[in-house]
Amino acid sequence: MASRFCERCSRLLKQITTWLLRVCREVEQKVREVFRELCECGCFRSTPEKDVFRRMTQELAPVQLLDAQTQLFNRENLQALNRLANSENTEEQRMAALCYLHLSLHLKISLPDDFLEPVMTLLLSHDLDVQKTICLSLVNLLVKNKELKREALLVDGVRPLLALAKSYSSGVQRNATWALLHLTQSGCSTRIMCQAGAIPVLVPLLQSSDSEVQFYSCSALCNIAAFQEHHSKLLSIGGHFLLKSLLTLMSSSVERNSSQACKCLQTLSHNVAIQEQLMELDCVLPLKVLMKSSSPEPALSLLSVLSAHPPNNFVLVSEGILDEMAPLLHHNRSSPVIVTRCCEIMASLGSSSIGQQAVLESQCLSGLLEALQSPAQSDETLLHVTSYLNQLMTSDVLKSSVSAEITSDQVWRLVELSGQRNPQLSYNSVAIISKLEMTDENVLLLKPHHSSVLDRLILFLREEDVKFHHLAMVAIANLKKDEEFLLLLGKSEIKEQLKKVLGQRTHQL
Repeated sequence: MASRFCERCSRLLKQITTWLLRVCREVEQKVREVFRELCECGCFRSTPEKDVFRRMTQELAPVQLLDAQTQLFNRENLQALNRLANSENTEEQRMAALCYLHLSLHLKISLPDDFLEPVMTLLLSHDLDVQKTICLSLVNLLVKNKELKREALLVDGVRPLLALAKSYSSGVQRNATWALLHLTQSGCSTRIMCQAGAIPVLVPLLQSSDSEVQFYSCSALCNIAAFQEHHSKLLSIGGHFLLKSLLTLMSSSVERNSSQACKCLQTLSHNVAIQEQLMELDCVLPLKVLMKSSSPEPALSLLSVLSAHPPNNFVLVSEGILDEMAPLLHHNRSSPVIVTRCCEIMASLGSSSIGQQAVLESQCLSGLLEALQSPAQSDETLLHVTSYLNQLMTSDVLKSSVSAEITSDQVWRLVELSGQRNPQLSYNSVAIISKLEMTDENVLLLKPHHSSVLDRLILFLREEDVKFHHLAMVAIANLKKDEEFLLLLGKSEIKEQLKKVLGQRTHQL
């Protein structure tokens, strides 16, 4: 078949093809020579450092047997990790940090003490990636193995971590603060951290622009605040800086941060001097805001502590805390924490005449009565509810209010609780019944339960504890204002039991 090209074009194409083949052979030869020389260089040879990285990152993940993992922690691998960590080559430092990150994710056994030495070295690296990676590795190791918080890490690792917590890199700062948080889990480690200067580092981090740094630093400070010996250091930063920062954080749009700040303030508030400072700083306003959030529990816990100190109560009542609390009781009556804290606050604030009036106006009493009816309540929560209702009813004003508001279902619930096996819960329920004003309405409410109440009172009179005897007699004195109940008394065995009790008391006298 004839070619489409003329003789001249065919010759030129043949020449260029021959030239290209020759050039390709020369390039191939040159590439072979270059790679031969590269392979002869130490850079491309297998080294212990590369071997340890391969072993730790490729072999550790599929290894599930503890004995097999233990074999990885030999002297050869330790020396290789030390060389990588101490290298001036940033890539080699990163390799060591990645190795520890991989270890922290897959390790099933405790990290041997010797293998903490390279970690301390890597914490001093100037490379941000190394800093961030090794801090994250420490977090993982601390979460998995609480025994890792040993002296070597605390003494040699805290200061580098504190330095990294002041880093301008948000990633480094976040992981370093996270690691510091995990080192505040015990009194001993917390003491070492405070001696190393942790408090002046952690407190300013409450104002960080990174919400995670705020949370980790606040959580760490909360753990430190649990030990009163550190309170003087916490408050030594001038101008109430810590308390102001926590109050600001309590107004954060990040819910877990605002809750954590409130928890920290609650821990600190067991110190009365700190309570006084908080009240001076107008802590009530952010607390009222937090009470309206989806997690009001921390605010209520702090208010429970503050209200237990009588000098705070006038301000708390005046600021309308009880008005904010009433809706919580009505809408969260199945929450044991909310119900219990509200009970504590009401009992504290209701100890004064102004507080009693505020309780009346706030609709808190009806919320407390509704909490009795919740089937989800535990005996412990019901103990709180009945105890504080009984305490509040020692006030004539509040007793009249409860007597007017109580419903047939709530009376039935009190009678049911009076028959519980828990003696204190039974006692509290009968005590509330004994304080009810015997109005026409309440006489009708109690009428269906006369037999049950009588049975319970007879059992009370048979108890060894005289407080049950006394309560039974008080209840009888109140209930016999109802003529029908008085008739039942005459027909029951309770008269004989009363004579026995009175005879025993006379004999004792």
